[in-house]
This record gives sequence, C-alpha cells and structure tokens, in this order.
Amino acid sequence: MHATSAFRALARRAWGDGRTRTVSFALLFGLAALIQVVGYEHSYPSVADRTQFATNFGDNKAIRLFYGVPHDLLTVGGYAAWRVGGVLAIFAAVWGIFAAVRAQRAEEDDGRAEIVLAGPLGRGTVFAAGLVGVGAGAALLWAATWLGLVAGGLAAGSSAYLALEVAAVAAVFVGVGSLASQLAPSRRLALGLGTAVFAAAFALRIVADTAGSLGWLRWATPLGWAEEMQPFTEAQPAVLLLMAAATAALLVAAARIAIRRDVGTGLIRSSDSAPPRMRLLSSPAALALRGERGQLTGWFAGIAVYAILTGLLADTFSAENLSRSVREELRKFGGASLITPKGALGFYFLFFAFAISLFACAQMTAARHEEAESRLETLFALPVGRRGWLLGRLALAVAGIVALALAAALLAWAAAATQSAGIGLVAALEAGANTVPASLLFLGLAALAFATVPRATAGIAYGLVAVAFLWYLFGALLGAPQWTLDLSPFQHVAPVPAQPFKVPEALAMVAIGVAASLAALAAFRRRDVLGA
Repeated sequence: MHATSAFRALARRAWGDGRTRTVSFALLFGLAALIQVVGYEHSYPSVADRTQFATNFGDNKAIRLFYGVPHDLLTVGGYAAWRVGGVLAIFAAVWGIFAAVRAQRAEEDDGRAEIVLAGPLGRGTVFAAGLVGVGAGAALLWAATWLGLVAGGLAAGSSAYLALEVAAVAAVFVGVGSLASQLAPSRRLALGLGTAVFAAAFALRIVADTAGSLGWLRWATPLGWAEEMQPFTEAQPAVLLLMAAATAALLVAAARIAIRRDVGTGLIRSSDSAPPRMRLLSSPAALALRGERGQLTGWFAGIAVYAILTGLLADTFSAENLSRSVREELRKFGGASLITPKGALGFYFLFFAFAISLFACAQMTAARHEEAESRLETLFALPVGRRGWLLGRLALAVAGIVALALAAALLAWAAAATQSAGIGLVAALEAGANTVPASLLFLGLAALAFATVPRATAGIAYGLVAVAFLWYLFGALLGAPQWTLDLSPFQHVAPVPAQPFKVPEALAMVAIGVAASLAALAAFRRRDVLGA
C-alpha cells in the first residue's frame, strides 16, 4: 500500500474508532447550545427580567462553581457565553482526553501497532494520522456548537467564536491526552494521567471563580483561558494564541516521545516482575475489584474534592436574603429550590446523582472492555458461570455506588460544619442516599445494553444519562409540558434534605433497575461472547 493511502486509512480508522462517542458529544453540544439560547429568551423575555436575573445570580459563588464567571447576563449572547461556554468547555476537555488516548494507545495495547509499523509508515506518521482523525472530531464539535447557537438566533460570527472557544479547549486536552499516552505504559494509565490533569485544571478554575483574591489562577488552567475569551462581550482572540501554543507544545512533546520510545512502553516504566500478590484473587468479582482499584480511587478522589467544595458553599443562599421572586428564579434556573443551606445541598447533590450514575455506566463499560480484550473466554473456560460473573460485576457496581454516595454525604457534611451551615449528619446522609435510586436505575439499563448490544454499551449507557440530565436541567427553561419533563428520572429526585425523599419514585427507579438487571442476566447467559 502506498504511504499516502496508508496514512489516509489510518486517519479514517482513528476517526471511525471514536465516531460513536464523537457524534454523541456533537449532538449533546448542538442541543445544549440551542436549548440554552431558546430557554433564556423564553424565561427572560424583557430587560427587567434579565436585570433581575443578573442581580440575583451574577456574583453568586454557588452558581459560579458550575458555570464560571458571567460577563454579561443582560443579553442572550452573554448568557450563552456563560452557560454554553462554561459547561461545554468541561465536556470538551473530557472528550479531548478520551479521543487522544483512544487514537494514540488503543492500537498498541491491542497489539496491532506492530503490524502497522511493519509497513511503509514510521512512528511519526502514525502519530500524525491519529491526530488527523481526532482533529476531524474536534471540527465536528465546533460545527455542532456553532449550528446550535445560530439555530437559536445568535449572530453567526460571534457564534463561531464561542464554538471555537469550546473546540480550543478540546484541542488543548487532546494534547494532554496525547502526551499522557506517551508517558504511560498502557491506555488505562494514560487515561488516569489525563483525567488527573483535567481534575486539577477544573479545581483551579473553581478556586479562581469563587475566591475573588485568586482570580489570577484563571491563567493557570485552559478552562480559565476559555472564560477569558469572553465571546459576545469584550472578545479577546489573543487568548487563542495561548491555547494554540499550549496545544502545539504538548503535541510536539508527545510526537518526540512517540518517535523514540518502544512500542507498548512509555516513559513511565512498568516493572517486568514483582512479588506475587494473592489478594483479591478469590473470585471473579474480587479480581474485577483488583483491576478497577485505580479507577475507583480516581472516582473517590473526584467525588471527595467536589463534596468538600459544595459543603463549603452550602451556606451561600439563606432564606432571609431571598425574596419570593428570587426563589422562583432559582427554581427556574436549577430545577430546585435553594432557599436554605439544606436547599443548596439538595441542589448540589442532584449533580452528584448525575456523577454517580456515570460511575454506574463506567462499571458496565469496564465489563465490556474485559470482553473486548478476550479475557472472558479464558475465564468462562474455568468453572465460572456467566450469570455469576455478571452478578458479581453488578454487586461490585452497587457497592461502589453506595460507597460514593456515603463519601459525598460525609465529606459535604464535614465541610458544611466548618461554615456553621446548620446541616446535620442525618440530613447529609439523606442527601447521599437520595443519589442511589437513579444510579441503580441507570446501572440496570447499562447492564441490559451490555447483555443485548455489547458493542454499543458505552454509547447507550452514557447517552441515556446525559440526555436525561440535560432534559432535566433545560426542559423547564423551554417551558416544556410537565409530562415530558417527567420522562427524565432526575425529575423524580427531590432536592433532599430541603424536600422530603420521594419514596414511591425511588422504589420505582430501583424496581426498574432490578428488572433490567435480571433481564441482563438472562440475556447474557444466552448470547455469544464477542471480541472488539
């Protein structure tokens, strides 16, 4: 095969391997942009409405925790730059890390890179081909965001600039993921390194946005650079040069390492031998726990950091400082009432319900990864039943869900106690328990997807959670009928402890999750074990 044709084939392969994830993110970006623009115009049609909104929330630290610093809340464009840019930049960073690691490490971990390099292509060319495929995905994210904003009625030029802000963040974290792929000796460790960098960048942005004296930290994180671009207000396109320079530096460093290192290795060396460790080898479920310890540690660390932050900010809203009109705006803004510190905690824990639901999906995606790497054939050749194996994975996921919910509750309570927010331990535990039913529901649905359409497990599982949560957040802004809002499971998660726990709804979600899990056990027993 000619070198040029081989390069094109590799670039198409890099695009094709991640196309499901990329198209899902693109749809998410386009819909989120459209809904935010249309929802703001619908909810705040007059200057008086927008002025009241800006007065109530422009300087609120609790709102900045999720969306960053607003620069203009009196115009549709300024609001879109805040909500769309602030949220989608975070999703773009996550996409960039996963896309880069998939393009740069997956072929090596699967043993196919040696075959490719036996042809007319060198290491640098293979690296560049992977970047071309990932670059096509970043371009699609830019186009989807731009189309969503323009469809909402915003100016095409400024919309393109806002979409470029989001795509630039994706590009920087593509560089992060590419460098992590060369440093780490495996795909899993590369994802861990990239995710750690993202967590640090997000934490810096939160500190910069919520601590006025530390606003300069915004220049220490790509997520802060995105805020400084200020689309629709005082645009600063020079910040793009900083993003471009960071992306180029990361990619050049990654390329130089990729050309020199051995296939299947990284600069961080893994030991070729180690003393035997027999712990967690007593059962397939224990083995799964052994293999997932790093990922579980990452989830616990992330939940811990943001639980502490939410606890510290729980007293941002107080009843004596809020009028009835402001309370109504809060309901419209977040789907929950933030009248008291308990209300704020209940609102924050809705986001924890979303995060822990994603954790549940990650557990079934990990199960699919085991199958794709052809490890299940060997395992099932032993006296291990299919249903027993999947039941063990489900039990491990349930234990993780409960542990994450408990950790979030305890840490948020401890942090809130330092601020004398008046949130008791029982109230915090109720907020944590409130995240469990929805997570169990999505765990069951993810298991059913794994058992019936295994190759689409990740897309279905993550897609259901993302769509349900976005509709919960934005459906009310659009004035959607209540019955359509009720289609989202998150609509039935009360902001506990500010409001009573919804027992019937919780039982219904758990029942659906259990039924889906039982159906998954039956289906998995009958279907063939599939590779990649």
